[in-house]
Amino acid sequence: MLLYHGARPNPRAVRMFMAEKQLVIPMCDMDVDGGENRRPEFVVRNPAGQVPVLELNDGSWIAETGAIFQYLEETYPEPAFIGSNVEERAETRLWQRRIERRITEPLYAAFHYGKGFEMYKTRMLVLPECVPGPVALMEDGMRWLNALLSVHSTIVPRRLTIADMVLFAAIDFGAGVGWPLPIDLPHLARWFQGIADRPSAEFSLHPRSLQTGIHY
Repeated sequence: MLLYHGARPNPRAVRMFMAEKQLVIPMCDMDVDGGENRRPEFVVRNPAGQVPVLELNDGSWIAETGAIFQYLEETYPEPAFIGSNVEERAETRLWQRRIERRITEPLYAAFHYGKGFEMYKTRMLVLPECVPGPVALMEDGMRWLNALLSVHSTIVPRRLTIADMVLFAAIDFGAGVGWPLPIDLPHLARWFQGIADRPSAEFSLHPRSLQTGIHY
């Protein structure tokens, strides 16, 4: 297998997942800022032109972070970060979708439309006038999750899952591009620090983080 990745939060979440499972998979680092992932030779692997993409041993490809998680979890089921049974897997997917819809997707939209505008304006539809909307949605989602985390240490109660990894990578990235955690969200901050203290958090950082100060 070969993982195409780069300096972005979703590839970082996959690298965290691999570190937690102690998986060693060869990786190809794509220059996302330079648009290498938008060139024709890569788009045949993923028509969306995004990383991560996992190339399998038979030469086929799996795109989208959630699909890569699923493939690796089913191939290497222990330890389980989606779930050990159908009920756990459904619960994880439920929470993963909630945090994507309410926090990470608005965060990435705000970045693409705002600070990333010059980079993305030729790659996708960007709406700079809409930045306040995604920012408001993201902050509202953080406040919603902060209340829930007052009684849990992980997003899915009582177990670390891909939902924690996806959200951690997004929030750590967001702090570097202008959206740090609001100071009045102590439960979310406690959760964040708990994930940040795991060895996989530092291990998964892209080398460019040292150059830019942005964690991805």
